[in-house]
Amino acid sequence: MTTDDRQPALRTATLDEIAGRATPGAETVTAVIQQTVRRERVADYERWLKKVVPIASRFPGHRGVNVIHPAAGSLQYTITIRFDSLAHAQDWFDSDARRQLIEEAQPLLEAQEKVETRSGLEFWFHPPAGQPPAKRYKQFLLTLSVIYPLTMLVPAVLHWLLAPVPVLSLYGVEHLLASAAVVGLMVYLIMPRYTRLMARWLYK
Repeated sequence: MTTDDRQPALRTATLDEIAGRATPGAETVTAVIQQTVRRERVADYERWLKKVVPIASRFPGHRGVNVIHPAAGSLQYTITIRFDSLAHAQDWFDSDARRQLIEEAQPLLEAQEKVETRSGLEFWFHPPAGQPPAKRYKQFLLTLSVIYPLTMLVPAVLHWLLAPVPVLSLYGVEHLLASAAVVGLMVYLIMPRYTRLMARWLYK
């Protein structure tokens, strides 16, 4: 399956025009799916999962799937599937392919699946089951504790690295690259791990 995300006009755009554009893919959307499986159908469900993941990965904007297996004594599976935009996530959830897969899975489930769609900070600060939501001031402080050092260090390091390349060291281009680096580090590397590390304080 192909996408229409390519934009030929970018080939002839000036540096200032590109620097003024929004950073692509910064607002990753994560769908969290919870499914409780019939005890006698777990093996069938596991086979069904192996079928779902490669099909989902062929949809535009797909950014990965994680399957969290049930804790001891539980039969609830949690599936997180990430897309680069809400529109691409909606394409998957509204597709005939997914409807067919859910029809196949229905006899294996104890109840209807639960689906939540979250993006950005909302996903990072979603509490574990049974925990109250994180207080706003804690979300603010935790995010600030990451943003502050990143916005100090990343631009300085990039400025030093890009200085020998005049085109890349232009203010607009350098600022775009620094912003993209900070967002990428936040979304893909730091915040998912940091919020887990600080969970005891965050949800207290």
